[in-house]
Amino acid sequence: MSVILEFSVEPAEFVLGRALSGTEDIELELERIVPTENDVMPFVWATGDELRSFEETVRESPDVEELIPLDRVGNSGLYRIEWAEYDGDLMTGIAEAEATVLEGRANGLWVFRLRFNNHDKLTQLYNYLTTRDITVHVERTYTLTEESDRGRRFGLSREQREALVLALQRGYFATPSEVTLAELASDLDISEQALSDRIRRGNEKILRRVLLSSVADLN
Repeated sequence: MSVILEFSVEPAEFVLGRALSGTEDIELELERIVPTENDVMPFVWATGDELRSFEETVRESPDVEELIPLDRVGNSGLYRIEWAEYDGDLMTGIAEAEATVLEGRANGLWVFRLRFNNHDKLTQLYNYLTTRDITVHVERTYTLTEESDRGRRFGLSREQREALVLALQRGYFATPSEVTLAELASDLDISEQALSDRIRRGNEKILRRVLLSSVADLN
């Protein structure tokens, strides 16, 4: 059974973190990927107003052979990193454990969400980090079944949960909103009205389960 690990780690704890740090107000996000030992996490999105400064800083890193711009969308750039030399560290451990990087982002501190094929692979990464004194802060671990059960406890349909998770991850509920309803609807290939209904009905189910049950518990 696959298992998910969520953790945070300081940039100084691994090569990629050190190489990409140093430019303020730059948000970083790794492309979702299954890293291999010969191709350790080479693609990263950088977002901010100082991309030129970011590029110069990364290229000055002794660990980086080359930083190659691949795409540009507004104030975001997609880059490929070619390493000068890459000794075993966090990303190598992830590759050896055959974990899929579902999320890897940073605005200072790095936050990761990994999926492992089973608990043995998760244990393999834990042992790897322990023997190399790499410090990470585990937020939680859970199985996909447990995550699905969480949605079922609120009575959410698969479509409602999918819509709510995407809206939350993309910043739809932020103030001001970081994404429009039309953009989210396009991602899901549905109409704005259909997406609005899913979000509204999903929120209603969660609020009823949380707030009304809490009121009942107090009476």
